[in-house]
Amino acid sequence: MDFKRCVWAILFAFHTGVAYGYELQSKPDPSDARATARWLVSQNLWGVLSTISIDLEGAPFGNVVSFSDGLPDQGSGIPYFYLTLLDPTPRDVLKDSRCSFTISEAPLGTCGDTDPENPTCSKLTLTGKMKQINRNDPEADFAAQALYSKHSEMTDWPKDHNFQYFKLVIEGIFLIDWFGGPKPLSVAEYFQPGRDFSR
Repeated sequence: MDFKRCVWAILFAFHTGVAYGYELQSKPDPSDARATARWLVSQNLWGVLSTISIDLEGAPFGNVVSFSDGLPDQGSGIPYFYLTLLDPTPRDVLKDSRCSFTISEAPLGTCGDTDPENPTCSKLTLTGKMKQINRNDPEADFAAQALYSKHSEMTDWPKDHNFQYFKLVIEGIFLIDWFGGPKPLSVAEYFQPGRDFSR
Protein backbone atom coordinates (compact mmCIF):
# COMPACT_ATOMS: atom_id res chain seq x y z
CA MET A 1 0.00 0.00 0.00
CA ASP A 2 1.53 3.35 -1.04
CA PHE A 3 1.78 6.30 1.34
CA LYS A 4 -1.29 8.17 0.05
CA ARG A 5 -3.52 5.10 0.23
CA CYS A 6 -2.23 4.37 3.72
CA VAL A 7 -3.05 7.90 4.89
CA TRP A 8 -6.51 7.66 3.29
CA ALA A 9 -7.20 4.35 5.02
CA ILE A 10 -6.28 5.84 8.39
CA LEU A 11 -8.36 8.96 7.83
CA PHE A 12 -11.37 6.94 6.66
CA ALA A 13 -11.74 5.66 10.21
CA PHE A 14 -12.77 9.18 11.19
CA HIS A 15 -15.11 9.74 8.26
CA THR A 16 -18.31 8.46 9.82
CA GLY A 17 -19.97 9.59 13.00
CA VAL A 18 -22.35 12.19 14.35
CA ALA A 19 -22.18 15.97 14.09
CA TYR A 20 -24.76 18.58 15.10
CA GLY A 21 -26.98 15.73 16.28
CA TYR A 22 -27.18 14.22 12.79
CA GLU A 23 -25.64 11.01 11.54
CA LEU A 24 -22.91 11.96 9.10
CA GLN A 25 -22.59 10.37 5.71
CA SER A 26 -19.18 8.93 4.91
CA LYS A 27 -16.71 11.28 3.28
CA PRO A 28 -16.22 10.66 -0.45
CA ASP A 29 -12.88 9.59 -1.85
CA PRO A 30 -10.72 12.71 -2.38
CA SER A 31 -10.40 11.86 -6.07
CA ASP A 32 -14.10 12.77 -6.50
CA ALA A 33 -14.09 16.57 -6.29
CA ARG A 34 -17.77 17.00 -7.09
CA ALA A 35 -18.88 14.53 -4.42
CA THR A 36 -16.57 16.04 -1.79
CA ALA A 37 -17.79 19.58 -2.44
CA ARG A 38 -21.46 18.54 -2.28
CA TRP A 39 -20.76 16.47 0.86
CA LEU A 40 -19.24 19.48 2.62
CA VAL A 41 -22.24 21.66 1.76
CA SER A 42 -24.83 19.05 2.73
CA GLN A 43 -23.22 18.04 6.03
CA ASN A 44 -22.25 21.45 7.38
CA LEU A 45 -24.59 23.91 9.09
CA TRP A 46 -22.48 27.07 9.21
CA GLY A 47 -19.61 28.82 7.49
CA VAL A 48 -17.94 32.20 6.99
CA LEU A 49 -19.62 34.58 4.56
CA SER A 50 -17.26 37.27 3.30
CA THR A 51 -18.55 40.48 1.76
CA ILE A 52 -17.26 43.81 0.49
CA SER A 53 -17.84 45.95 3.54
CA ILE A 54 -19.69 49.24 3.45
CA ASP A 55 -18.60 50.13 6.98
CA LEU A 56 -14.95 49.28 6.25
CA GLU A 57 -14.88 51.25 2.98
CA GLY A 58 -14.60 48.25 0.69
CA ALA A 59 -12.35 46.06 2.84
CA PRO A 60 -13.33 42.37 3.07
CA PHE A 61 -15.49 41.40 6.03
CA GLY A 62 -16.09 37.80 7.14
CA ASN A 63 -19.05 36.81 9.30
CA VAL A 64 -20.10 33.43 10.73
CA VAL A 65 -23.56 32.53 9.40
CA SER A 66 -25.86 29.53 9.47
CA PHE A 67 -27.05 28.00 6.21
CA SER A 68 -28.78 25.03 4.62
CA ASP A 69 -28.80 23.62 1.11
CA GLY A 70 -32.09 21.78 1.52
CA LEU A 71 -34.03 19.35 3.63
CA PRO A 72 -31.89 16.79 5.49
CA ASP A 73 -32.33 14.20 2.76
CA GLN A 74 -32.60 16.51 -0.25
CA GLY A 75 -29.51 18.71 -0.55
CA SER A 76 -29.55 21.04 -3.55
CA GLY A 77 -25.97 22.27 -3.33
CA ILE A 78 -27.20 25.88 -3.12
CA PRO A 79 -26.55 27.60 0.23
CA TYR A 80 -29.59 29.40 1.64
CA PHE A 81 -29.36 31.95 4.46
CA TYR A 82 -31.69 33.72 6.91
CA LEU A 83 -30.12 37.07 7.72
CA THR A 84 -31.24 40.11 9.66
CA LEU A 85 -30.87 43.49 8.00
CA LEU A 86 -29.61 44.73 11.37
CA ASP A 87 -26.40 42.84 10.58
CA PRO A 88 -23.73 44.34 8.28
CA THR A 89 -23.45 41.27 6.05
CA PRO A 90 -26.84 41.49 4.30
CA ARG A 91 -26.50 45.26 4.06
CA ASP A 92 -23.19 44.73 2.28
CA VAL A 93 -24.59 42.27 -0.29
CA LEU A 94 -27.60 44.47 -1.00
CA LYS A 95 -25.14 47.17 -2.09
CA ASP A 96 -22.59 44.87 -3.78
CA SER A 97 -23.75 41.29 -4.19
CA ARG A 98 -20.27 39.83 -4.73
CA CYS A 99 -19.24 37.53 -1.90
CA SER A 100 -17.59 34.26 -0.94
CA PHE A 101 -18.70 31.53 1.42
CA THR A 102 -16.20 29.22 3.12
CA ILE A 103 -16.87 25.97 4.94
CA SER A 104 -14.54 23.38 6.42
CA GLU A 105 -14.65 19.71 7.23
CA ALA A 106 -13.17 20.46 10.67
CA PRO A 107 -16.48 21.24 12.49
CA LEU A 108 -17.83 17.85 11.41
CA GLY A 109 -15.21 16.11 13.54
CA THR A 110 -14.08 13.91 10.66
CA CYS A 111 -10.57 15.34 10.50
CA GLY A 112 -9.58 13.69 13.77
CA ASP A 113 -6.48 15.36 15.21
CA THR A 114 -5.50 16.75 11.82
CA ASP A 115 -4.98 20.51 11.73
CA PRO A 116 -7.79 22.29 9.83
CA GLU A 117 -5.23 23.78 7.43
CA ASN A 118 -3.91 20.34 6.49
CA PRO A 119 -5.01 19.57 2.90
CA THR A 120 -6.59 16.27 3.97
CA CYS A 121 -9.08 18.24 6.09
CA SER A 122 -11.30 19.44 3.26
CA LYS A 123 -12.23 23.07 2.78
CA LEU A 124 -14.45 24.73 0.22
CA THR A 125 -14.96 28.33 -0.86
CA LEU A 126 -17.91 29.17 -3.09
CA THR A 127 -17.76 32.54 -4.82
CA GLY A 128 -20.56 34.34 -6.57
CA LYS A 129 -23.36 36.80 -5.96
CA MET A 130 -25.88 36.87 -3.15
CA LYS A 131 -29.53 37.15 -4.11
CA GLN A 132 -32.33 38.19 -1.77
CA ILE A 133 -35.41 36.00 -2.16
CA ASN A 134 -38.74 37.76 -2.25
CA ARG A 135 -41.10 36.33 0.37
CA ASN A 136 -43.80 35.97 -2.31
CA ASP A 137 -41.50 33.83 -4.43
CA PRO A 138 -42.16 30.07 -4.16
CA GLU A 139 -38.42 29.66 -3.57
CA ALA A 140 -38.90 31.45 -0.23
CA ASP A 141 -40.97 28.48 0.95
CA PHE A 142 -38.17 26.13 -0.05
CA ALA A 143 -35.58 28.31 1.70
CA ALA A 144 -37.68 28.39 4.88
CA GLN A 145 -38.17 24.62 4.94
CA ALA A 146 -34.49 24.01 4.23
CA LEU A 147 -33.29 26.38 6.95
CA TYR A 148 -35.84 25.51 9.64
CA SER A 149 -35.25 21.78 9.15
CA LYS A 150 -31.65 22.20 10.29
CA HIS A 151 -31.93 25.36 12.44
CA SER A 152 -35.20 24.98 14.35
CA GLU A 153 -34.63 27.97 16.63
CA MET A 154 -34.82 30.30 13.61
CA THR A 155 -38.61 30.04 13.80
CA ASP A 156 -38.48 31.92 17.12
CA TRP A 157 -36.12 34.69 16.05
CA PRO A 158 -37.59 38.20 16.53
CA LYS A 159 -39.98 39.23 13.79
CA ASP A 160 -39.06 42.89 14.24
CA HIS A 161 -35.41 42.19 13.30
CA ASN A 162 -36.30 42.07 9.59
CA PHE A 163 -34.84 38.65 8.76
CA GLN A 164 -34.75 37.91 5.06
CA TYR A 165 -33.98 34.86 2.93
CA PHE A 166 -30.94 34.89 0.69
CA LYS A 167 -29.16 32.41 -1.53
CA LEU A 168 -25.70 32.29 -3.05
CA VAL A 169 -25.67 32.14 -6.85
CA ILE A 170 -22.46 30.19 -7.31
CA GLU A 171 -20.01 31.35 -9.97
CA GLY A 172 -16.74 29.79 -8.81
CA ILE A 173 -15.54 26.90 -6.65
CA PHE A 174 -12.27 26.51 -4.72
CA LEU A 175 -11.83 23.06 -3.17
CA ILE A 176 -8.92 21.49 -1.35
CA ASP A 177 -9.40 17.94 -0.11
CA TRP A 178 -5.95 16.40 -0.61
CA PHE A 179 -2.34 17.23 -1.37
CA GLY A 180 -1.50 18.93 -4.66
CA GLY A 181 -3.44 22.17 -4.58
CA PRO A 182 -7.06 23.04 -5.40
CA LYS A 183 -9.14 20.56 -7.36
CA PRO A 184 -10.55 21.72 -10.71
CA LEU A 185 -14.33 21.80 -10.41
CA SER A 186 -16.69 23.81 -12.57
CA VAL A 187 -20.10 25.01 -11.45
CA ALA A 188 -21.72 22.78 -14.06
CA GLU A 189 -19.84 19.75 -12.69
CA TYR A 190 -20.78 20.69 -9.12
CA PHE A 191 -24.49 20.59 -9.98
CA GLN A 192 -24.36 17.35 -11.97
CA PRO A 193 -26.52 14.56 -10.52
CA GLY A 194 -24.59 12.15 -8.38
CA ARG A 195 -24.39 10.64 -4.94
CA ASP A 196 -27.15 11.81 -2.60
CA PHE A 197 -25.88 12.99 0.77
CA SER A 198 -28.67 12.50 3.27
CA ARG A 199 -28.56 13.79 6.82
